[in-house]
Amino acid sequence: MATIMVAEAINDPMAVFDPKVVVDPQKRNRIQVSNNKKPLYFYVNLAKRYMQQYNEIELSALGMAIGTVVTVAEILKNKGLATEKKILTSTIGTKDETKGRLIRKAKIEILLGKTENFDGLTTAAKVEGKGNGNGAKGKANRVNAGKNPGPGENGGIKVAEEIRN
Repeated sequence: MATIMVAEAINDPMAVFDPKVVVDPQKRNRIQVSNNKKPLYFYVNLAKRYMQQYNEIELSALGMAIGTVVTVAEILKNKGLATEKKILTSTIGTKDETKGRLIRKAKIEILLGKTENFDGLTTAAKVEGKGNGNGAKGKANRVNAGKNPGPGENGGIKVAEEIRN
């Protein structure tokens, strides 16, 4: 019976109330950022996908990954996709497996909300990102990488001209 109550409580927390049953479902809109497991833009793109499903997301990190989570939040804010709602910092204690002692780590949680023009910006980015359709997004300029430009060519680099009076 407790299993049914937990399942019902996850779907509708007010449907079943039994003080003996503790329901703590993991937040579905939380992204736990790691410092070395995935590249930065993996988390940026994941946050965009989560924001399409939910109106707000929570980015969290421990220790050295705090810089990464702050950078992800700033990228989303600078692109106009998110606004910061809340920032929580704390210190947690974790047990070191090798030495058997308690290690204190800094923790950050950043709650980001979807902006009003989020949907318009993401659809514009999808249309813009289609490119030439061959899947070489951003790599087309690497074809001539390492080759010296010919006479009269500057290798695609715009050179500032001096203006003389």
